Amino acid sequence: MNWDQVKGKWNEMKGKAQQQWGDLTNDEVDRIEGNRTELVGLLQQKYGKSKEVAEREVDDWMAKH
Repeated sequence: MNWDQVKGKWNEMKGKAQQQWGDLTNDEVDRIEGNRTELVGLLQQKYGKSKEVAEREVDDWMAKH
């Protein structure tokens, strides 16, 4: 699945994102709206991850779905 598809299915995917990253709130996940850059930035902010680590986690998560 690519990010254009994710944006179109974000209502389905946001629950999976919250399962993966349990500290994300409903409001934060809604605000992302399937935007990869927003998700990476939020992971950096919430979890103190580097950009590279956050991007790798997002890419690994996407590969599973």
